[in-house]
Amino acid sequence: MSVNGRTIVIAGATSEAGLTVARALMDEGARVVATGRDAGRLVPLADAGAHVEVTDATSFEEMTQLASRLGAVDGVLPLVGGWRGGGGLAGQTDADLDALLPALQAVRAASRAFDAALRASDAGRFAVVSSTAVARPLAGGANYAAMKAASEAWARAVAQGFAKAARDAETPLRAASVVFRAKGALDAPALAAAVLRLWDGDAADLNDRIIDL
Repeated sequence: MSVNGRTIVIAGATSEAGLTVARALMDEGARVVATGRDAGRLVPLADAGAHVEVTDATSFEEMTQLASRLGAVDGVLPLVGGWRGGGGLAGQTDADLDALLPALQAVRAASRAFDAALRASDAGRFAVVSSTAVARPLAGGANYAAMKAASEAWARAVAQGFAKAARDAETPLRAASVVFRAKGALDAPALAAAVLRLWDGDAADLNDRIIDL
């Protein structure tokens, strides 16, 4: 299989990682739909050739409207992120937790809005970006690790949903949900390369996998 000709949604694409992944996908012939809340920050993605949509990736309503407009979609990658931490366990403030919450909200909204489209694709792929902090959380990063762990759990639930739908329909598994784990700061080129490889393998081999970057 190839990513060439496929439609890939990057939800919350205005970071350096979003632009890097978008360019890598487009270089291989994919159509990239990049979302963000700020039209100005979407300009570099539009200039690179992506189709841009001013859409809040954390809003299920807005993501559902986008899914309806787009129709067929072969991949969804929520990239809303950020880090807040430090100060030991006592320093894990509610404000920091609130600042990290949009990353999980984007994972939830995107997966729910595009679930039917990904299952309808002959090679639907859903992927989230997590952290090795999930496996070894530190007191000073407890909020961050907890939010990433929740995103991983959600992505694994998406994987189970894909598998169950295929079993119930008595059809081969064609959709896969995976977790990318980064160590430290996210390496955008490594993420881009890993995203491209999602269409190299069979869904049954990819679904519910944790892939270290």
